[in-house]
Amino acid sequence: MKSYLIAFFFICTFSNSQSLLKETTQINDSVDYYLEIASFNKEDKHSFNKAIIYSEKAIHYAKKKKIDEKLPNCYLILGSIYYDLEKTDTAIENFIRSINLYKGKEPKASLALAYYSLGKCYLEKNKVELSEIYFKKASEIYEKLNFTDAIQLINTQKGIIQKNKKDYDNAISIFSSVINNITNDAFIGTKIEAYYQIGEIEIINKHYEEAITNFEIALKLNEENSGNIQLQKKILKQLSLTHKNNNDFNKSQAYLEKYVAIVDSLGNYYNHSLTESTFDKIQFDKQLKTIEQLDKDKKIQQRSLRFNKLISILSIALISILSLLSLSLYKNNKIRISTNKLLKEKNKELTIEKNKAERASKARAEFLATVSHELRTPLNAINGITYLLLNEKPKATQLNYLKSLEFSGKYLLAFINDILEINRLESDKVLVEQINFNLPELIENIKTSFNEFIEENNINFHLLIDKSIEPNIIGDPTKISQIIINLVNNAIKFSKNGDVWLSIKKKDDFDNKVVLSFEVKDNGIGIPKEKQATIFESFSQGSVEVNRTYGGTGLGLSIVKKIVEILGSEIYLESDTDKGTSLKFDLTFKKGKEEVKEIAENISKENLVLGKKKKILLVEDNKINQMITQKMLEQKGIPCFTIDNGEEAIEHLKNNEYDLILMDVHLPGINGTEATLEIRKFNPTIPIIALTAISLNENREMLLSYGMDEVIMKPFVPEEFYEILYLFLSKTEE
Repeated sequence: MKSYLIAFFFICTFSNSQSLLKETTQINDSVDYYLEIASFNKEDKHSFNKAIIYSEKAIHYAKKKKIDEKLPNCYLILGSIYYDLEKTDTAIENFIRSINLYKGKEPKASLALAYYSLGKCYLEKNKVELSEIYFKKASEIYEKLNFTDAIQLINTQKGIIQKNKKDYDNAISIFSSVINNITNDAFIGTKIEAYYQIGEIEIINKHYEEAITNFEIALKLNEENSGNIQLQKKILKQLSLTHKNNNDFNKSQAYLEKYVAIVDSLGNYYNHSLTESTFDKIQFDKQLKTIEQLDKDKKIQQRSLRFNKLISILSIALISILSLLSLSLYKNNKIRISTNKLLKEKNKELTIEKNKAERASKARAEFLATVSHELRTPLNAINGITYLLLNEKPKATQLNYLKSLEFSGKYLLAFINDILEINRLESDKVLVEQINFNLPELIENIKTSFNEFIEENNINFHLLIDKSIEPNIIGDPTKISQIIINLVNNAIKFSKNGDVWLSIKKKDDFDNKVVLSFEVKDNGIGIPKEKQATIFESFSQGSVEVNRTYGGTGLGLSIVKKIVEILGSEIYLESDTDKGTSLKFDLTFKKGKEEVKEIAENISKENLVLGKKKKILLVEDNKINQMITQKMLEQKGIPCFTIDNGEEAIEHLKNNEYDLILMDVHLPGINGTEATLEIRKFNPTIPIIALTAISLNENREMLLSYGMDEVIMKPFVPEEFYEILYLFLSKTEE
């Protein structure tokens, strides 16, 4: 079904862009021209680089000429390109921008498409609740526009969501409704998919006969109507597996042979330009082209309703007859009711215990979120004031005190971040990214970041990377970095005046995947045998003396173990007192491809001049944070005006112009997100950067959805703060 969704998105995006570009009889401005070229490169030439370039040119031209009505369509098309490239996060940002610019206008198909596309992105990221919200919004608009067939396609996705949630009864109900509501052969592929999904649910429920029945109906419909080879292959594979589970090995073998024959033929037929998703795209194209015709046939279908009513009356009569026969089962029902009563009582007890456990877990998460927020706010003041004092050339006698205060602030921040990272990893909301990255370059950057620490501890650092490893792989570079940084940091800390080895070797190589073996080894103090069983537990270190001597939170190895398990592997420890420690783990990656790197623009000096020409509005209720932020801006020569609540900020901006807004999220009265929504109603372009001591109930994507352009988390690092500030100030110069 995933391939159907991608194909549907392809067609909708392209059809929508075409209709937008043909609203007039001729191309009358450069926005339409750029979008036409972008669509041509994406759809016909599959040149995504050029498609992105021309989409960006369209956005730039629309902003320059103030053609605001074109901007939502530009972001919608750009989001679709990034979605095709599997850059889901970037696609989400563009779809959110498109939706925000559509808001306030009459509902139309393009807005519904944006909601639908955003829902698919969140479904890709396994954020089911968010995807359901946006699918619902898309469905409401299609209902207003009377696009009934598009609604059935969305309903199929809703059924898949319920299936993934293990709400199988609801999922079957939705798929059955889709089957009953599609009577036109042009949409037979959607009906086939519904039968297939019901079959998979019946396998889960171990109802193999029912599963086989649904798969055979799907196979028959496909052979008689659709002729979708990829779908036929999928159904044959499931039929073979289901007959095997049902101990009918002859039929299992027969369906398996048909499946293998199709796979062999597909291997000779398809190439890189005609994939399964492309094939599905063609089928959906045929379906969507019939929507207009189906709307015209609506009156004819209404006539058939009379016949359906007659069938319903006959069905009711049949049900009544069957109800009379069911009276003979009365005695058996009494026994079943008694058994069910006992089961309900047990289920009630289990539900009570489950609710208690969930409340305890929720209470812990909320406590950590509250503590994090309450600690980050004063910690921002401590780190900020320390930074300002260090920049004011303190006396030599004061410098050591300030350095100690700076170290303590950074240590406390690291401690808070470690606690929150443990809590996040223990939740079920951790997603593993699949990004193309250069592994040797990543490892070299990590090693460079440790150079000062290595020199302080007089360490001989040995970096050994197998030269046969292809540099580009597909995986989660952020989580790999977390693992390596924690392990190397421990190795250096516990091996003063010693040696540390970081080695990466190729363990296996097959098809388009590679298995790499990682090892971080040292010849330091080692870990006693009796402590090794608990060393991966939270807040666990070798001994009290180790904690006093070397410091640390005792969370590093716990974080490493959880991340390695999330990546589908295990970590192994070998250690002995005074002989050193070795930590090993294996990870499997898809092979990547080399990417052309763009040279980063050095804007620090340019922006230093830019900043002096700009005006910034700071919306912050905390007086200490006001003083710190103002002082940091003044050091760079940037004028700043401060307001301490959202209501006054909204009224002030209606009569005054600024180049950028720094918006605290938690404000008295209306909060920062609500204030941003109001500001976007009359000023959609001014950059708004959120300042927040971010909690578990907040996230970057949520804040961006309110119209904010970037998020800076308190306590912020001054260098990162200035870099983000100058980036957006430089954009307003254009």
